[in-house]
Amino acid sequence: MIRSIATVSIGGALDEKLRTIAAAGFDAVEIFENDFTCFDGPARDVGRMCSDLGLRICALQPFRDFEGMPEPQRRLAFRRAEKKFDLMQELGTDLLLVCSNVSPLSLGGIDRAADDFRELGERAAARGLRVGFEALAWGRHVNDYRDAWEIVRRADHPSIGLILDSFHTLAPGFPVGPIRAIPADRIFLVQLADAPQLDLDVLSWSRHFRCFPGQGNLPVADFMQAIDATGYGGPLSLEIFNDQFRAQSTREVAIDGMRSLQLIGRDGATGNAVPALRARSSVSDVAFVEFAVDQTHAVGLARLLGELGFRLTGYHRSKAVERWSQGAINLLINSSENSFARSHYTTHGSGVCALALGVDDVATMMSRADALQATTFRQPVGPDEMTIPAIRGVGGSLLYFLEPGSENWDVDFTAVASEGDAGFLDHIDHISQSMRFEDMLSWEQFYAALFDVQRSPQLEISDPLGLVKSQVLQNRNGSLRLVLNASTASQTMSSRFLSEFFGAGVQHIAFACDDIFKAVSAMRAAGATFLNIPDNYYDDIDSRYELAPDLLRSMKENGILYDRDDEGEFFQVYTHAFDERFFFEIVERRKYRGFGAPNAGIRLAAQTREARSRTMPRSG
Repeated sequence: MIRSIATVSIGGALDEKLRTIAAAGFDAVEIFENDFTCFDGPARDVGRMCSDLGLRICALQPFRDFEGMPEPQRRLAFRRAEKKFDLMQELGTDLLLVCSNVSPLSLGGIDRAADDFRELGERAAARGLRVGFEALAWGRHVNDYRDAWEIVRRADHPSIGLILDSFHTLAPGFPVGPIRAIPADRIFLVQLADAPQLDLDVLSWSRHFRCFPGQGNLPVADFMQAIDATGYGGPLSLEIFNDQFRAQSTREVAIDGMRSLQLIGRDGATGNAVPALRARSSVSDVAFVEFAVDQTHAVGLARLLGELGFRLTGYHRSKAVERWSQGAINLLINSSENSFARSHYTTHGSGVCALALGVDDVATMMSRADALQATTFRQPVGPDEMTIPAIRGVGGSLLYFLEPGSENWDVDFTAVASEGDAGFLDHIDHISQSMRFEDMLSWEQFYAALFDVQRSPQLEISDPLGLVKSQVLQNRNGSLRLVLNASTASQTMSSRFLSEFFGAGVQHIAFACDDIFKAVSAMRAAGATFLNIPDNYYDDIDSRYELAPDLLRSMKENGILYDRDDEGEFFQVYTHAFDERFFFEIVERRKYRGFGAPNAGIRLAAQTREARSRTMPRSG
């Protein structure tokens, strides 16, 4: 099928949009009339530009308030149509998209509308053009694609066809089954859009909150199955009205759009050399986490890890990199001067610069990443050192990929004999990343496109200074759990992380253990301190849950938070922020699958108090 996108879907001037759309690999484009009207140049230049870029103009849209008008408005509507036919011929496109009438002057009646389209079809055919009719979900008389199809059927003209739009079909809840009976040659264009589930009037919902297929909650897959059943082979075109998309990088939005079409399994037009997608990768574990710091902060981070029970287990043979380990957890402290980590530190300060994931097949992983236009990363390695495939991830960080069993630490590291006990932490439970609110859908799509993960329902978490949106992506066995956080409120902790960290990135890492009370006791004995939780929290816990007094007292003494659901219990505790950038969490799960969401507001309030105390001037 032909992959297309409407110019209204991304921001910028028309010529910029076209170059971006072509660079993302699209085959075709719908020219949104407003984009052309604002363009300072003739239609032939736009047509020539599209041709030079390898783009077919699959439609001019939208043509409004046409069918069922009384005189003299009917005569004027046909005059407008003729003018648009002139424009189409200058542009070099043969399809005009007519959306159903919303004018209060319009008259109802299937036959009246069919008569108007039959006459319009005659005028279009005389110029070798076509007209497609689309039912707007808020159309005055026609708001259901089934009525639009009946009008097209009764018009009975080869130049008049149907336009089907997933949003206008799915948002009002219309059944998709009847689509299967529509002849493929009567469908002139299929437009795709998804949307989050919102309690809004359909017009506002459509104009501001559409997103790419797979980014929302509408059953776009069911819609596509019905389209496939017809045998339709024309363009699949993305038509997205979204204020945030138009404010974002046009390149990134266009790439997200192309990914969305690839992910619904539709091939491009002949000659478009985009590789076929390989299967999504299964992630077995987080093989290691790499921190970028300077030499001064490397000492402080090593001290903190030691307090949490980690042991120094290796020095890199040629770089200033230390390996710290505990259970199945491997953390790298990279303070080397000439490295990607140094560039990351210079830009962001202390923080996570790379995650390494164990995947079932690295070659398949990299092939899929390349097809989805992820940015491959390569850096020089020393003689006989391992080369680990990598791509760019959130905030310019890296994602490395290793096959299970390939982590040969002896190749790059000189082992250090570990002293003391083995510690209490077992593995990485989850990784939390903060990002701009505008980028959240993009990164959610990025992870879901590459890895075999599922989305949990999105949550709203109360920060003392605003709301934070939280989205969990995790695989079936819990070996990869990612928590994405974003906020539109500038003073929330998530937003402050972005401003202080100069971009998106890992805000905290949670480590799992079998006994949080023993773990925290040992950590405190080693010098670790944890976030201060107010007594009021434990009074509330005591009123809501029937916990043993000794357990409640131990939780209170150690700053441990608690949650319970129908399946089990959850305990969690947080360190203070390191270098005011990131922090660690220790968790114990007892058949519990969540992330302690009811406690998030308590944690955020405590962290806000700590941040405020650091910035308040001292008296005296």
